[in-house]
Amino acid sequence: MIVNRWRDADARRFQDAAGDDAGARELALRVYSSRLIGADADLVQHGGGNTSVKLTARDVYGDEVEVLHIKGSGWDLETMEARGMPAVRMAPLMRLRSLDALSDEDMVNVQRSNLLDSTAPNPSVETLLHAYLPHTYVDHTHATAMLALADLPEVDAVTRELFGDKLTLVPYVMPGFELAKRAAAAFDANPDAEGLLLLKHGHFAWGPDAKSSYDRIVAHTNLVADWFADRRPAPLKPAAALPDAPRAATLSALRGAIGAHLPEGAAMPVFDTRDNDAIRSFLMRDDLATLATRGVATPDHVIRIKGRPLHLTAADIAAGPDAIAAKVAAFKDAYTAYFDRQAPRYGGAKIMLSPLPNLAWIEGLGLVGIGTDAKAARIAADLGEQNTRVMIDAEAAGGFFPIEEADLFDMEYWSLEQAKLGKGAAPALRGRVVLITGGAGAIGLATAQAFKAKGATVFLVDLSQDALDSALATLGPDHGGIALDITQPGAGQAAVDACVARFGGLDLLVNNAGAAINHELATLPDQTLRAAFELNFFAHVAFSQAAIAVFRKQGRGGQILFNVSKQAVNPGKGFAAYGLPKAATFFLLRQLALELGAEGIRVNGINADRIRSGLLTPEMIADRAAARGVDVATYLGGNLLKSEVEARHVADAFVALALSERTTAHVMTVDGGNIEAALR
Repeated sequence: MIVNRWRDADARRFQDAAGDDAGARELALRVYSSRLIGADADLVQHGGGNTSVKLTARDVYGDEVEVLHIKGSGWDLETMEARGMPAVRMAPLMRLRSLDALSDEDMVNVQRSNLLDSTAPNPSVETLLHAYLPHTYVDHTHATAMLALADLPEVDAVTRELFGDKLTLVPYVMPGFELAKRAAAAFDANPDAEGLLLLKHGHFAWGPDAKSSYDRIVAHTNLVADWFADRRPAPLKPAAALPDAPRAATLSALRGAIGAHLPEGAAMPVFDTRDNDAIRSFLMRDDLATLATRGVATPDHVIRIKGRPLHLTAADIAAGPDAIAAKVAAFKDAYTAYFDRQAPRYGGAKIMLSPLPNLAWIEGLGLVGIGTDAKAARIAADLGEQNTRVMIDAEAAGGFFPIEEADLFDMEYWSLEQAKLGKGAAPALRGRVVLITGGAGAIGLATAQAFKAKGATVFLVDLSQDALDSALATLGPDHGGIALDITQPGAGQAAVDACVARFGGLDLLVNNAGAAINHELATLPDQTLRAAFELNFFAHVAFSQAAIAVFRKQGRGGQILFNVSKQAVNPGKGFAAYGLPKAATFFLLRQLALELGAEGIRVNGINADRIRSGLLTPEMIADRAAARGVDVATYLGGNLLKSEVEARHVADAFVALALSERTTAHVMTVDGGNIEAALR
């Protein structure tokens, strides 16, 4: 059920923030109700749907003109702002209706050339449809219940049963000029209707003000949702969730199988796995194989998740990596055949997109969104989940029958839809999954932020749950982590398994965690020294071994980076418990590089010195400065550059090594210049 979120007090706050101008206050209500729609995943998903309002404005000459404010390209309803609803002059839009035909390119050109602000985003491709409906407020959603209704074979009868003449049906046609004219004609034939149901596509409703239009969207959707709820079968008892280890093994094998079809040097995909009870119950259906070939709930989804998922059965999983690889190859062949069947209609004008899956149904494991980065994977998983809900309800009430292959291809390869994905250069590390130990500390978090800035997906490991939560809040929703003690037996494997379960694999491990203990060696307790080795050496061994196993399953190389320390080559008095394991780690780095180079696994490290962090606490800095008879600033700047080295400098060095494709067995000093610690 959709909850009506309208609150008069909130609406007034939006208006008051807009000032005294009447038009701005009305637009503020449009923004407010747009956000209400966008906040409900069962109304819209990731840019799907759009909203508009017809107002008057003054142009540069001071003349009053009628305009349509409509959602701009690249904006989501959930985060809508007034600048995301560009104003388009209405008169030229209305004049277009007299034409018999209009190309997509000409339509976009007319819309763009009639913006009141030439710097505004492109108006929605459904601008003309909104313009031709003679109501002040118009809302368009892809609500789950309405999609299930729109995809029924007996949609006419069900719609009449539920709405009588209040909802008018519009036969399917791709968005654009033709759809706008058909929708306008359908409205003209039934001007007392409260909304439109675009078959195989979505739902429109309208009203004289923001609240009434929003109320209709909610009321219509809930009426349909109640009808489906009365027919919905009891869910199958879901299978138990897989533990992280077998889940990680399956996902690593799938990621490796996809990677085998990618060009050399291309980034591996990132996964987003959903394994809640509803998904695991859905994946126990006996008609999965058929549903997997039916298509998507609304054509808009095809650009994100393709026309069908990769379906891995329990037997495929049990058979192991070779069977998974065979299924990926079969998916690629089937997509290529689909392209070869449909592309000739365009006379060679279409170039095939990636033939690899963007969504997987894995029996016993869950639904997996697959993307070029974590955000794309999350969007694919969200859309995949909505599609399963649509399928369940439609199948229980007559059948799930969305658009067929030719229409699906037209939408997937529609130039206006392709433009939404963007064609700019990808960040250097997009698609790379990076695990960082000690990730919530000063150096760890700075390193995470530096990798994020280059497009990487980050998974943090830290001892403190509170510190981890704070770090992840800083990074944003498309990153992950786990809190555990890395010195405990099995911790390295558990953390790597959790990373693979979250994102599908691992490409780069940063062994960063450590702690410095200040004590002379002659009286250093044995237990203290052994604990220091567990944290500063053996934990790095365990994490490296777990990461190497994943790298080998993926078959695409990988990287291991170590935060070593200048202590490894230039010991400091009283720091034996830190320097000894760091010296061993220095050798570990070179040993791994020697053994793994032939597999394309690179191993490098950083020797840093005097960084404000959990290792070098304010108290320790003060003690070390006092021991040298200098102030803190002089101590921290005690290098050839006479400048303090910060955590961000270490982070940048890690990224530089990650990007140095032909560098391995190298240790980079980041200490401002310390001749005693120089390696060569």
